[in-house]
Amino acid sequence: MRIVVLFGSEMGTAEKVAEAMAGELTGYETAVFDMSEFDLADLDPRAFHLIVCSTYGEGDLPTGAEPFFDALDAQQPDLTGLRFAVFGLGDSVYDNTFNRGGEIAAGKLTALGGIQIGDHARHDASTEITPIAMGREWVRTLPLDSAVPTGV
Repeated sequence: MRIVVLFGSEMGTAEKVAEAMAGELTGYETAVFDMSEFDLADLDPRAFHLIVCSTYGEGDLPTGAEPFFDALDAQQPDLTGLRFAVFGLGDSVYDNTFNRGGEIAAGKLTALGGIQIGDHARHDASTEITPIAMGREWVRTLPLDSAVPTGV
């Protein structure tokens, strides 16, 4: 199975987490891409997609994710059968907007027919666990066998 790891970052943390996750996925064909440089035409329902997305400002998507999600909004591609998991980064100091970037990402993909697999991870920068450590642990718990599409 092919796994595509897409990251949207403001300060580079999501990129580091994405690369660490990819390192845990031995035995899979894995590729890591910055969302700002990823072509929507390359979203493939035969692949599993890991979305690593931070939150910026007032609960917004990070600058690095905006072009990807703006293109999704504009093109409205049919993502039926596209399986994905989300690892969000945020800080619970911001009560009302905690991890909102990951929530927006999941909502947009689901609205277009994508199927979210596994637990939606929400890293909290106010805790002692590092995002890389949490990301590595989380990716090992994903039910990747159930992420294999049927009939595609």
